[in-house]
Amino acid sequence: MNPGDMMEAVAVKPATRVTETRRSYESSLSARGEPFLWGFGGALAFGVLLVVGFLVLVTWNGITTFWPKPIHVVTLISGDLVAGEPTRSEPFKVGPERMASLSEAAKAKIANDGGFAHRVLLRTGNFDLYNDDFRWVEDYKIEKTEKPVGMFFIERQEWGAFVGGIKALSKDGATIAGEELSLDLLHKEHQAARRRFDAIHDIEKGAIGDVNYEMNQERLKIRKAVLKYGDNAPEVRVVEAEVEREASALRGRFDALAAKAQEIKGEDAKVQVVLNDINGTEKTMPLSLIVRFYPANELSGLDKIGIYLSRWGEFLVDDPREANTEGGVLPAIFGTFAMTLLMVLVVAPFGVVTALYLREYAKQGKLVSVVRISVNNLAGVPSIVYGVFGLGFFAYIVGGGIDALFYPERLPNPTFGTGGLLWAALTLALLTVPVVIVATEEALAAVPKSMREGSLACGASKWQTIRNIVLPRAMPGIMTGLILAMARGAGEVAPLMLVGVVKLAPELPIDGFWPFVHLERSFMHLGFHIFDVGFQSRNSEAGKPMVFVTTLLLIALIAVMNATAVVIRNRLKRKFMVGHF
Repeated sequence: MNPGDMMEAVAVKPATRVTETRRSYESSLSARGEPFLWGFGGALAFGVLLVVGFLVLVTWNGITTFWPKPIHVVTLISGDLVAGEPTRSEPFKVGPERMASLSEAAKAKIANDGGFAHRVLLRTGNFDLYNDDFRWVEDYKIEKTEKPVGMFFIERQEWGAFVGGIKALSKDGATIAGEELSLDLLHKEHQAARRRFDAIHDIEKGAIGDVNYEMNQERLKIRKAVLKYGDNAPEVRVVEAEVEREASALRGRFDALAAKAQEIKGEDAKVQVVLNDINGTEKTMPLSLIVRFYPANELSGLDKIGIYLSRWGEFLVDDPREANTEGGVLPAIFGTFAMTLLMVLVVAPFGVVTALYLREYAKQGKLVSVVRISVNNLAGVPSIVYGVFGLGFFAYIVGGGIDALFYPERLPNPTFGTGGLLWAALTLALLTVPVVIVATEEALAAVPKSMREGSLACGASKWQTIRNIVLPRAMPGIMTGLILAMARGAGEVAPLMLVGVVKLAPELPIDGFWPFVHLERSFMHLGFHIFDVGFQSRNSEAGKPMVFVTTLLLIALIAVMNATAVVIRNRLKRKFMVGHF
């Protein structure tokens, strides 16, 4: 090789190596990061799929809970009859012991299906007759299944549903049965009976409850005078005389209301209905204790829609019944909304003020770093720990001190010295304040430094700059922190079980007596309602539909509150980023 060729080869080799390296790089997926990109995208898609699947599951089960279903009458090979709403079906493995007791035809059918059989769960109701309101029926035991006319699904005030027929109606001693007992007549008498039931409820829970409250307040006046002046002080005698006059008038009102309620009860007892199940067992009860009834196998499409909407209306505006597995959840809706709103009113100023001090006023150093680390660590503390702290500090220490200072006449019965709406809101405010602090600090840091300097250069003080320049432009970020805090606080249950939430609240935290809003009272919460119905009810199958529909309602309530906050945040963004609404 001549010197010229050698020089050309030397010149080509580096270029060749560069080209080969570039080709190797372009052909290497890991070098370009594509596997990681696929992994990130797949993880995101999987997470979105899980969220969407959960929402679809809850939504579907929630919106179909109140749809009326037909009643199946199953005739078993043994000759027994079972009637009920089909709830769900499933395959199951037939064990050797059960297989030995079956007929040859059943054995052959199960063998052809690989040792599996199917069964259906029927909501049979009639718990007061048979101590069970659901029953599994295996397919190999069924002779035939029918949907006969005349089968009613009856929702009762007590004992849950009744599945069967309406045999007779007794009114003022006269019995109406057979062809004379029309559906129109039953609806007419039922509406009148429910009006009587509502009138009795309004008197006993409303008017008589108000009288009892006033009588208790009068008794507390005597107790307060005794604590202030002593047992035998003349001032106590004066108070006792005044209280006796007021109590005499209140007893008169009480007796009049009780007499009126008793009169309506006497009229109501004259209208009775006789129910009978598929096996002929009869049940006699006042017609007013039936909440809703309908011939399940004879409904038109409009009838089903009417029943469906009626059940939703009851769910949203009535009180619970049957250990919270039926009826409405209005107290829980009110309690959830009131507690969340009160929590936001508490956590917003504390979180924003703390973040303002840490970001704008505190001298940055080790102490501030330790505070920030502590705030971040608070976000990882289990929520039940906050519940224990809230019970011990807010209820027992602060609440006990309030009782000793302002309500000594009520002791040893606590007023603020136990769980209540106020202490629950404060406990959840402590739980969510780290979220607000961190979000607010990030929002404050995002405001350009030039805007601060421009304001100060124009002669504004530091506080004027923060109030008029920094805070308005940081408000969208602050609202983001509040939205996150609201979403977490509204769904927490564990701390609430210690600081105020109850299975059934007899009184709402708001009424017509001073101070009208009673933050010391216990309350109901949708999250705890889900836990109670799902895990504490006497029948998990009976509580399962209410779990789904309450979960759907809780998600919808949180979504509405969050959407409202998002709208406010977006308006603030447009105002300060664009300059107009």
